[in-house]
Amino acid sequence: MKTMIAVPCMDQVPAQFAQSIASLSKEGECGIAFQVGSLIYSSRNKLALMSIQKECDYVLWLDSDMVFPADTLKRLLANRDKGDIITGVYYRRVEPYHPVLFDKLEINDQGSTWEDAEVKEGLFEVEGCGFGCVLTPTSIFVDIIDKYGDLFSPIHGVGEDLSFCWRARQCGYKIIADPSIPLGHVGHYIVDRSFYETYAKVKGEKNESQTD
Repeated sequence: MKTMIAVPCMDQVPAQFAQSIASLSKEGECGIAFQVGSLIYSSRNKLALMSIQKECDYVLWLDSDMVFPADTLKRLLANRDKGDIITGVYYRRVEPYHPVLFDKLEINDQGSTWEDAEVKEGLFEVEGCGFGCVLTPTSIFVDIIDKYGDLFSPIHGVGEDLSFCWRARQCGYKIIADPSIPLGHVGHYIVDRSFYETYAKVKGEKNESQTD
């Protein structure tokens, strides 16, 4: 099994990300590919095509502002029989720090709609996700290109990640989230699940006090 680790990025990455990727344990025959560019959808398209050309079985997408444990790839691969696209759960690095997961994702000629998805215990299905930490089989890329001629280019102003998720779901693929992998998002703070849950609790208590 051959997996490519794909990192779209600008010309510099945070030290926390560099430390995480240096310690990442590899499963099978792996390679790390960086694609430097200011248009993230273009970088993702190039990386996906590279994975096809290299005859990889899977791509692990990692954003350059993420921190993750050394066994991330192993844990995502362990879930590959549960769904087609497997995402870790991470949180926005700015307020309101919600998880980057989406349900009720619809894109059509009239526009687009979606709702933030709630984090559940155990594996759960979502309709869209950010691509900060996502495992995809390359066979999906071939299928989507055959049907749509494109993978990540934005549709009607929707970001490249949700545009890909929408295309994938239209092709019949399922997106599964695994909240058990401790991911962090590098910002002014490292936003992980513990940070988000503390923030949500404090926010809720503040809102309750304002209504009293």
